[in-house]
Amino acid sequence: MTDSPAVDVVLNSEQIAGLLPHRYPFALVDRVIAYEPGVSAVAIKNITMNEPQFQGHFPDRPLMPGVLIVEAMAQVGGLIVTQMPDLPKGLFVFAGIDGVRFRRPVVPGDQLNIRCELLSLKRKRFGKVRAEATVDGQLVCSGELMFSLVD
Repeated sequence: MTDSPAVDVVLNSEQIAGLLPHRYPFALVDRVIAYEPGVSAVAIKNITMNEPQFQGHFPDRPLMPGVLIVEAMAQVGGLIVTQMPDLPKGLFVFAGIDGVRFRRPVVPGDQLNIRCELLSLKRKRFGKVRAEATVDGQLVCSGELMFSLVD
């Protein structure tokens, strides 16, 4: 067995918790491996059998719910804007989801690799990101996610 290549952790779980408001069981970003605030981010979500959704989705065939895959992508998108200067204080929330498609199931033991890039930010209140999630280089989910600042 060969050692896997080392991955530089750009943001660890504690640093992510300092940037995003999400907490257990809804914190869906384990680490960030590439990050350019205001531009793009690449993050990892490890899927484990210990996660609460697998008790009911589905007991005999655990599958990560699509809504949680999209939420994980949105959290990575949220990291893009958290360090942008001159943004008003508040909470960015979903405002729309366009063209999201699911390509294959995600199961315990998988590692989601999530890539997001900022497409637009209007009036410092409305944003759009292009997001995609892969497992072992295979596309799992992709689409555009919109968000809005809630005061």
